[in-house]
Amino acid sequence: MSAKIMIVDDAAFMRMMIKDILTKNGFTVVAEAADGAQAVEKYKEHNPDLVTMDITMPEMDGIAALKEIKKMDPSAKVIMCSAMGQQAMVIDAIQAGAKDFIVKPFQADRVLEAIGKTLS
Repeated sequence: MSAKIMIVDDAAFMRMMIKDILTKNGFTVVAEAADGAQAVEKYKEHNPDLVTMDITMPEMDGIAALKEIKKMDPSAKVIMCSAMGQQAMVIDAIQAGAKDFIVKPFQADRVLEAIGKTLS
């Protein structure tokens, strides 16, 4: 059975890029969210095996959403996504419970490596 993954990013084309990488490699994308608040709701609904979470989003940022998801499900597996130059935010994310992080623009092999490591 392939892992169920939720993609969270406020940019539709970024969600599409990640979804493309994942589906071509046998993963199932069960949900997508455009902000942190949606991510928390959809996490409850779909209970994915793993979440890719953008850090900078409107409404609720990725770190706040990560903290909410971790409150609901302490074993949640979340990989943060950030643009270059957001090292401080990445450190915050890891301290909040993120398993790994990938930097935009995405490299397919790096995305797959982070997911493979996190799910194993």
